[in-house]
Amino acid sequence: MHTFPRLALATATAAALTGGLLTFSAASASAADSVKVARADFNGDGYGDIATSAATAYVSGHKNAGQVVALYGSASGVTTTKRTTLSQNSAGVPGTAEAGDDFGYDLAYADFNGDGYDDLAVGAPSEKVGTDTNGGTVTLLWGSKSGLTGKGVDIKDPSPSGHDYWGLNLAAGDFDGDGKADLAVGSSAATLWVFKGGFSSTGTPGGRYTVKPPIEPGSNSDPYGPMHLTAGDVNGDGRTDLIVDGYETKTSNHWNTNYWLPGTSNGLTATGAKALKNGIVTGIGDINGDGFGDIVSGASWDTTTSEGTAVPDSAKGGRVAITYGSASGPGKATMFNQNSGSVPGTSEKGDGFGWDLDLGDVNGDGYADLVVSTPNEDIGSNTNTGQVTVLYGAKTGINLASGAQSFAQSTAGVPGDDEKNDLFGADVKLDDVTGDGRADLVVGSYENGGDGAVTYLPSNGSKITTTGSRALAAGKVGISTTGVPQFGAIFGD
Repeated sequence: MHTFPRLALATATAAALTGGLLTFSAASASAADSVKVARADFNGDGYGDIATSAATAYVSGHKNAGQVVALYGSASGVTTTKRTTLSQNSAGVPGTAEAGDDFGYDLAYADFNGDGYDDLAVGAPSEKVGTDTNGGTVTLLWGSKSGLTGKGVDIKDPSPSGHDYWGLNLAAGDFDGDGKADLAVGSSAATLWVFKGGFSSTGTPGGRYTVKPPIEPGSNSDPYGPMHLTAGDVNGDGRTDLIVDGYETKTSNHWNTNYWLPGTSNGLTATGAKALKNGIVTGIGDINGDGFGDIVSGASWDTTTSEGTAVPDSAKGGRVAITYGSASGPGKATMFNQNSGSVPGTSEKGDGFGWDLDLGDVNGDGYADLVVSTPNEDIGSNTNTGQVTVLYGAKTGINLASGAQSFAQSTAGVPGDDEKNDLFGADVKLDDVTGDGRADLVVGSYENGGDGAVTYLPSNGSKITTTGSRALAAGKVGISTTGVPQFGAIFGD
């Protein structure tokens, strides 16, 4: 059975939540072209909005049909009241909610039609298309003055016989630098389709083409295609590049080959592509303020280093690699884990440090800051309760020596309590949802046995704080809590 990005962090945890239906799979993270603090704005009000989903939610009694939720920013952050919740049964949304569609499996946003409002691309990779089981669909939901309206169109699969799981992963960016937002779409194949910007109201793009990373000889892509796509400008040329995570090589059973594909005037290309440190989730942001996007990848497993050498127990629990950008693309790389510098916690087997991550400027100093999740962290007697770590950027790069913060549900002021299998940090996002020019922190979890929740922790201008924090429960945003909906396990890039 195909499993969800981020939706099950380990076999044991998944079995506890779902009777063993879900297993360990890859994650998805957010991207930034530079030091961004306000990203999606579906209603054009100037506040950053959050796109999230419950891809395994019941809809009209149909298991795993899936729903998406837009949480609109405001001066007081995100709440359960100012939001839009949609499924394939919502008026204007193409298709019909059916069991196993996984609507909301992956999300990407940009102003695809150039009307001044951000739109949302939604993958439903397990949807049956005609007689094609797991053919998959990609839907564009249009933004408007009132936010996501439910009006939308499908992006047709140009090669339905060449793969399954169309919409497995998505990324948006201006890959050719023409000022229009493009959309990259992954599937069960190694080849990616890119749809050029300037989408019409019927979903017709400005053009389309394919690109394929230079997979090393003798290796095979993961059976379900790449694990994750991340868009951002690494070489500072004003065109968006793409990081493709998670190709499996013949020498490893891990998703250990990632590639940088540069954007050019003709779009993405494999010419000049570079292999990167391994990991199954990536974010891009300018950590050291030099004008180039830095690549941050999380490898949350704990059996090998990126070079394939066994490591002692003291170094297990996951790690993060930072590859700093330059005019020629990816440059020098460094790695760290919970045993590095003043990073909170201790590296322990199964922690999952680096499961998800994101970048944004929390304190407004012009350097991108980094949040890293450790959703399988044990706290006290509570296994897999989870925590997140915030590290701050500086001219010299990420600051591992001082200033780091960590948050769990046992942290004073954070809503909720540490509980077994909460997986606090199933997804994380740094985004300015209050309009003050500082990135706030949003954390997804498996609260209440997999119902899921989104926790909002604002920036106070200099750091993340618990003052004004709140938790948004699945049932409060219109998500059915039948089964295991996993609300908040995916945030849009």
